[in-house]
Amino acid sequence: MKIFKITLFAVAMSTVLASCGSGAAIVATPIQNIDANPLKIAPLADEQLKHWPAMDLVKDTIPGMSVDKAYSEIIKNRKGQTVIVGVIDSGVDIDHEDLKNVIWTNPGEIAGNGVDDDKNGYVDDIHGWNFLGNITGENMEYVRIVRKFGPKYEGKSEASISAADRKEFALYQKAKVEFEKEMADNNEGKVRYEQILSQLKPTHNAIAKKLGKENYTKEDLSAIKNPSAEERQQIAMLNQMLNYADSVPEVIKELENGIEYFTGRAENNFNTTKDFRSVLGDNPEDITDNIYGDNNVAGPDPTRDNVKHGTHVSGIIAAQRNNKIGMDGVANNVKILVVRAVPDGDEYDKDIALAIRYAVDNGAKVLNTSFGKYYSPHADWVYDAIKYAASKDVLIVNAAGNDGLDLDTVNIYPNDQFDNGSEMADSFLTVGALNFKYGSELVADFSNYGKTNVDVFAPGVKIWSTTPLSTYEYLQGTSMAAPEVAGVAAMVRSYYPNLSAKQVKQILMDSGLTTNTKVVLGGDKSNTDSFANISKSGKMVNLYNALIMADKMSK
Repeated sequence: MKIFKITLFAVAMSTVLASCGSGAAIVATPIQNIDANPLKIAPLADEQLKHWPAMDLVKDTIPGMSVDKAYSEIIKNRKGQTVIVGVIDSGVDIDHEDLKNVIWTNPGEIAGNGVDDDKNGYVDDIHGWNFLGNITGENMEYVRIVRKFGPKYEGKSEASISAADRKEFALYQKAKVEFEKEMADNNEGKVRYEQILSQLKPTHNAIAKKLGKENYTKEDLSAIKNPSAEERQQIAMLNQMLNYADSVPEVIKELENGIEYFTGRAENNFNTTKDFRSVLGDNPEDITDNIYGDNNVAGPDPTRDNVKHGTHVSGIIAAQRNNKIGMDGVANNVKILVVRAVPDGDEYDKDIALAIRYAVDNGAKVLNTSFGKYYSPHADWVYDAIKYAASKDVLIVNAAGNDGLDLDTVNIYPNDQFDNGSEMADSFLTVGALNFKYGSELVADFSNYGKTNVDVFAPGVKIWSTTPLSTYEYLQGTSMAAPEVAGVAAMVRSYYPNLSAKQVKQILMDSGLTTNTKVVLGGDKSNTDSFANISKSGKMVNLYNALIMADKMSK
């Protein structure tokens, strides 16, 4: 892709921001020269942590996206156009106190009349569509491959396979190896967590009783006088646990959550006997069999964790601003169009391809795709949908993935450039995750990266956002970094609607902040590189700079 060549210096010399419905012109100078910034040594206060993605690297020494600065110095009372953002995810609690006023409503449908008023094939799709019906759990894609081809290839040697079947056989073998490894790791993890928890709970209860409180500190533990031999062992264990959280009850909760996670993976992701898909009644191998699911975009139970991911993503993008509750999303002037297509497990290619097309056909100008997998039997369906979105001037903002891998050495789906080849679309943006620590720990230890296959980075560690039943939680992942960027993209499209999706992508890549700081990759301190060298742009997305560059480009 040809990168926009206007330098920030040139923009600074001539930019006067103006927009649809703007008032007096504002002259703004882009943020630059951040390598001279001091590192923030003090830990973030709770309110800072909840708000860090909106903060400014120069002012706050925290690598946020300068959202507050953009609103206070550039947006002010200016009016933009409404932008529809499609959230393709696990479902969204559309009744959440901070989201209910920013949910898209289909103008072509009459709610509850059981009629396909807009004749798009989907009855009563008032706020979007649910391609999963009542499905929550699902297999991983490699498990589906093992289940599909196992009867044909189990026990056979490569020498016995015909030339026509060797590619399929190789796929089966690869999937089987990964399945067996992942299942073994999962089982081992569950046993390990259970063992730790079985020792930690009685130890915590004994010391909590002795101290008269649940939330004790290391200082409290060291103050215990004349501890017995058993108590010394208990104190040593609890001190170790307090290295992982602020309190032992928090550690216990994390261990319980981990056991629940491992149990769920065994029951859903690795279950080779259950066909979760059959309840939908469609043929997942036929892309033309495209009318299935229902209009319940929150899924079968909006109180469950399966809705948490999509609700959190939606809040990052567009939680209602300045309503004095919860938190502020990145973007104003946004309506969230919900497409439920991502289960607890790997998504089906068919669902994703149809979800992209559905959101595009219903007016979305930005799509957020915070999901991914390493096997994609029908990748061509998704590639066609990505090209379709590009043809309709829609920007797709995609999460890079959370395995700490160099994506230039492995394919993850969805993507827009297979095996480091040329891009299939010029409006597909892949996002890695930043930590709130500016310095060697700038890149989240889980974040994938890649000079060719990751475009930009954005905040993705400990992100505070909306969760079901009008609650709020910290989550982290490139799944959180992508909607931060989707929010910035929506702002650019709102205030500069004349710019194309391709131009908006160029702006997000060209206007960000960069640094030559050496950063740790994949959480491995022996694996470092310059931040400027681990993505195509070498940049951190910045709303303030993006609006300045958008103004220049729009003229």
